[in-house]
Amino acid sequence: MSPTRTPFIAGNWKMNTTPTEAARLASEVAEAVRGVAGVQVAVCPPFTSLAAVAPVLAGTNVALGAQNFHVVEKDGKLVTSGAYTGEVGPKMIKDAGAGWCILGHSERRQFFGETDAGVNRKIRACFEVGLLPIVCVGELLSEREAGQTEKVVETQVRGCFAGLPADVARQCVIAYEPVWAIGTGRTATPEQAQEVHAHIRRLLTELFGAATAEAIRIQYGGSMNAANAAELLAQADIDGGLIGGAALKAPDFATIVKAGA
Repeated sequence: MSPTRTPFIAGNWKMNTTPTEAARLASEVAEAVRGVAGVQVAVCPPFTSLAAVAPVLAGTNVALGAQNFHVVEKDGKLVTSGAYTGEVGPKMIKDAGAGWCILGHSERRQFFGETDAGVNRKIRACFEVGLLPIVCVGELLSEREAGQTEKVVETQVRGCFAGLPADVARQCVIAYEPVWAIGTGRTATPEQAQEVHAHIRRLLTELFGAATAEAIRIQYGGSMNAANAAELLAQADIDGGLIGGAALKAPDFATIVKAGA
């Protein structure tokens, strides 16, 4: 971690927790990390639990995020509401209390066909409605084994951030998630993770300049847990974690948060 960037630990609850369960877990998390300074914390429940969790987190040091939203572009303008049955727009999650939103998670890319261009639209929509994005990038196991990690991640970063000004990019968080390490129990070694994080920061320097690249936080998101968090977070370019399974257990999540403090 860099002394100039505040570490950011965010919990991705995925398709877990009813509103009642989410409110209880949020309360447990808020209590477990109460008073922990020097680290930013957020939890990202499902859409149906946002409104239940928001009042629980009010006045705590835990922010609220969402996991996705829908937006389209017509005639050069972003459309964030309308006739899209079953979808949820960014204004809706903002009004429900979210301040952050995960974009382009590998599960969204794999199962729902999300693209870098779509993530780019969502980043722009975030700033239209007052949300901050956590932008996910990462390679498949086959791509890593073929030596394509840096190429794949570079393509994703360039596509997601295409056309964005530096002052917008500076406010985004990037989460590097090696797809082969998500939910598998496998984790990139601290050295493997640091290598990709450093590559991303070099790319950001090329795109936006050194000052902006140095300011952007890059989380690690591949099976970070209570046992390995401290070693991962000790790396120079790892600025936090996007936590999956371990985020569903308040004590484990709190251990990760404290490792980042």
